[in-house]
Amino acid sequence: MTTFVGRRREIDEARSCLQRTRLLTILGPGGVGKTRVAEELAVRTSRAFRDSFRWIDLAVVRDPESVPSAAAAALGVTDQSTRPVMDKIIDRLRDQHMLIVVDNCEHLIATVADFVAAVLGDAPEVRILATSREPLAVAGEAEYVLPPLTTPDGSTGNRAADLERFEAVGLLVERARQVVPGFEVTDDNADAVAQLCIALDGVPLALELAATRLRSLSPAQLVDRLDRRFALLTGGSRVTVPRQQTLRALIDWSYELCSDAERTLWARLSVFTGSFDLEAAEIVCADDDLPSEQVIDLLDRLIAKSLVGVDRSSSVLRYSQLVTVREYGHELLDARGEREQLYRRHCEHYLDRARRCAESWYGPRQSALLSSMRADHADFMAALDRSIRDDDELATGAALAVALRYHWIAGGYLSTGRARLERLLQRLPLSSSERGNVLWVTAWTALIQGDRDGAAVHLDECRSTADESGDVRLRAHCDHWSALHALFCGATAEAIDLYLRAARVHRAHGDHAAHLTCLFQLAMAQTYDGRLDDALETCARVVEMADQHGERWNKAYALWVSGLAHFHLGRLGSAVDAANGALAVQRDFEDKICTALSLELLAWAAGAEDDPEKAARLFGAARTVWQRLGTTIAAFGPHIEQDSITAERGLRDRVGETDSVGSPHLQSGMSIVDLVESALEPRESSGRRASRAPASEGRHRGGGESASRTSPLTKREQEIAGLVAGGLSNRAIADRLVISRRTVDGHVERILDKLGVHSRTQVVSWLHAHEAPGA
Repeated sequence: MTTFVGRRREIDEARSCLQRTRLLTILGPGGVGKTRVAEELAVRTSRAFRDSFRWIDLAVVRDPESVPSAAAAALGVTDQSTRPVMDKIIDRLRDQHMLIVVDNCEHLIATVADFVAAVLGDAPEVRILATSREPLAVAGEAEYVLPPLTTPDGSTGNRAADLERFEAVGLLVERARQVVPGFEVTDDNADAVAQLCIALDGVPLALELAATRLRSLSPAQLVDRLDRRFALLTGGSRVTVPRQQTLRALIDWSYELCSDAERTLWARLSVFTGSFDLEAAEIVCADDDLPSEQVIDLLDRLIAKSLVGVDRSSSVLRYSQLVTVREYGHELLDARGEREQLYRRHCEHYLDRARRCAESWYGPRQSALLSSMRADHADFMAALDRSIRDDDELATGAALAVALRYHWIAGGYLSTGRARLERLLQRLPLSSSERGNVLWVTAWTALIQGDRDGAAVHLDECRSTADESGDVRLRAHCDHWSALHALFCGATAEAIDLYLRAARVHRAHGDHAAHLTCLFQLAMAQTYDGRLDDALETCARVVEMADQHGERWNKAYALWVSGLAHFHLGRLGSAVDAANGALAVQRDFEDKICTALSLELLAWAAGAEDDPEKAARLFGAARTVWQRLGTTIAAFGPHIEQDSITAERGLRDRVGETDSVGSPHLQSGMSIVDLVESALEPRESSGRRASRAPASEGRHRGGGESASRTSPLTKREQEIAGLVAGGLSNRAIADRLVISRRTVDGHVERILDKLGVHSRTQVVSWLHAHEAPGA
């Protein structure tokens, strides 16, 4: 027997479901732990049933006609008469108050469904808990999809202490100690352990098989060999059924349960590296042999068999496969001889999707486009990497990398984009038009990273290419990013001239997105050239044009620059209002650059208003974002860097170097949205208080503060804590707020940590104890 690791949330949610329904089916792919969770759930709920529970294991039952006999034996039916077996079972169960667990139903679905329907119809006090890879489709059935164990967020930069909270790590360590007594996660092996858990999708069976290999391999050695996982992950317990003794046998079992058409789609879906939507599946996977109109039905069947997962956190559903299932699909694809054809269609589809995003950027759908590109990131990168490796596809790779420019900059993938752009430049032929466009996009990313020398090299070559070809638009892009280079080097007058020249060409050729970007950057140059009124006028133009077309990304930057100009004019209230306006846009965009710059400006204003505590918190938030972005404010030029240095020095002069109140600290546990909310919330709250309080009241007040003032939780966390207190499960909260359940899981874990409590009940108690008087 082994100990039960993790699954606290799943047990609670499944138990709650079982209280509301007479038939609950735990669904999930093979090896995810359905049987183990059912065992734990049955044990924990057994006292609620007068006649406890009975277990019917169908793993070794192959003949559908044998199901009633197997059930009778498990239920202890001893009637030896010639009556039909189901009649005997019903007679036995009619007056019983019990839970019946029917395990491993997927290969006998129709027969099990008939059995379950008969029992529920004639035994009113019996409840049934089933485990299967697909639903039974019986009236009244409730489905609970069991997810894999939680895994670390990142594969690098982990510490041993950071990994303790992840269930996959806990299971791996617990099972490893059975073969290597004293096995521990250390800071030295933490990354390898994290990579192992991530690569194995948090699937318990895969982790348990991997743990047995730690007898002869270190975690790092095991990670290096995971590309041979089907041969490596063998040797499960001899007492388990054969299909659970090796990873391949487990997936073979699922394969045998699929039709030929389902197997075809399974193979073709393996070209997707990350999650995908229905449009992608239909375009990439369909052909004459598999018409696009059949894809949705086949996809639905693979979902029902737990071979494809569904993310319902947005209005457009996304689908994904566990790595193990996908790699099995790769083998199927190779056997069919379709790999090259499918990968070519995959690349063409994602190039078309990236181009559509770039062409639609100037308009009201920007935040949706950013979200879409982020969701498709893994497949964009896979398509780009394949193109870079293939001489015949370099032009396609160049077009894709350029089309993804807003993904690199606004989406927060600076380093990722820069690395691939540089690889393209190493392989693209000189003086080609494709190379010219890659050059200015690479220069843009380099400038934001603070690599002005690298950007200058690319811009010089871009200018030569534009001059040789006579390409006016390429020259305009070169002028545009040369202007930013000049601004970041402190040459504001030169930057202004270049911006004006580039803006004229952008406007003349209808490149509205580039035109607006050029103008808000022009306003920044005007600000630091001392032309503050010109800067405010330019920003007003950008905001006006943006509002006419529902454009918000450039508008947010224009608001930030106008705040910068107001700050230099000493208009602190206007500066804060503009920065808050820019920051509010980031609730949807999560653009790290604009977020960091706006937080900086708010920190400067707080310091100028003699609020050191607020200034320190905002500086800390800005540093957090800069760190995640992989750059600093110094990248944006000597003028703005000096503003930041002066503001922070003033803060330290007021409170002293060692005063913790005035010391900026990284806020690593908070998401970008959390940081935005924490920056905006105090001002919104103070605005509401100001409408109710006398003007003479100062910033610091006595007792009677509301829970929102004293709570360590962010605004979003308070909202989720309230829903927890209302009895909602994490899944229900996710549906209510239209976010993913994993996002809710993370919020709930942080709420428990911040409040220092260990259960949802304690969260309720804490909220009641901290309610405002009279609330």
